[in-house]
Order: sequence, then structure tokens, then C-alpha cells
Amino acid sequence: MRLFLSSYHFGKYGKEYADLVGGQRRVAVIFNASDAYKANELYAQKCQVVLDSCSQLGLEPETFDLRNYFEDQSELEADLKKFDGIWVVGGNSFVLRRAMRYSGFDQALPKLLAENALAYGGFSAGACVLAPSLRGIELCDDPNDVPGGYAEEIVWEGLDIVPYAIAPHYRSEHPETELIERVVDYFKTNYINYKTLQDGQVILIAGDDAELLKEEPN
Repeated sequence: MRLFLSSYHFGKYGKEYADLVGGQRRVAVIFNASDAYKANELYAQKCQVVLDSCSQLGLEPETFDLRNYFEDQSELEADLKKFDGIWVVGGNSFVLRRAMRYSGFDQALPKLLAENALAYGGFSAGACVLAPSLRGIELCDDPNDVPGGYAEEIVWEGLDIVPYAIAPHYRSEHPETELIERVVDYFKTNYINYKTLQDGQVILIAGDDAELLKEEPN
């Protein structure tokens, strides 16, 4: 299993992500966590920034929209196998989790990771959804933020790929950092196993090896 779980974008560890992907470095970039913000005039620009940042690492990024599989999940796994890695962009964890359920991604991903068919990378919401549960994340992400084409049902179950919750943007210069303090308090109060990530930090997992990558102060 290859995982790159980041608080905010690649931090200073883009090379580590690219190396983790390997192969032909083809990457499926998933923006569905931001589907509620597509009407924002800056949405397309922000998406292009992400794609450009991947290209600068020598990767070959391609937008991969999970909504294309809401009506028919049968080709999802085969289409994902065309890539060497996945990069899941942050946004609303609950919107992303819905997209993963409706598309069948949550069923395909564990199998592909077990087969070492690809590497999974994601930041913020893209990391949070790998936990056993999203309980507590509602203190920073609105579970009732429902884009068009999505059902209102809230999916509280995470993908359960890592055995702990993840609190990104912890004590960082990020607009959500104060909300994340509340999330961490929730985890503590409810005895939930968790890990915090400051912006710039990454949990890198390759096989049985796990490492915390941490930017050193300037």
C-alpha cells in the first residue's frame, strides 16, 4: 500500500509523491471535494494551478471526475487502473465521501491499494476520508453542503484505510486552523485515535513503513 497524506498540497515533498507514484507517472486528479464551489469564478483557475503543480513534478495529470460514474460504476476500477497514482484535492470531506460512495470508488480503492496497482495521495479532505469515520469533521466541514446531483444523505463512515482520524491544518496559518482545534478536542473527548498534520507535513506510507515528513523551519 502506497499513501501520501498531506495537510495542504504537496508541501515541500512533491518529489516524494512523484517517486511514490512511479511507473509512467500518470495521475488521476480528483476535484470532487470542491463540487459545491464550481460556480465560483476562481474554481477553474484553482484547478489549473493543481494540474500545473503536478506537471511541474514530471507527472502526467488528468482530471478524473467521480460524477461520471454515479449512474454506472462498472468501468470505474478499469479506468483507475490506467493510472499510476491518484491525487485527491481538498474541499468538503462529506461531499468527497458522497462522491466516493456513489461512484463505487470506496469499493475499488482498497482492492487497488492491496494489489499495489497505484498510489493514493490526497490533502485535507483527501486525507480525512481515509479514516474509519468522519465523526468530528463536521466541526469544520458542513455535512449539509450538497452540490447538484448529490443526495442529501450524510455518509459518516470513512474508507477505513488508515486506523486513525486525521486533523489537517493543525496550528497552521490556514483559515480552518481554529476549527481544527475543535475537531481535535472532539477526538480527545470521544477517545478517537487521531493524528494531526500541520500544513507542510505529510504521512508517507510505503508497504509496512510509515514516516512523518515535516518541513524544517527556515
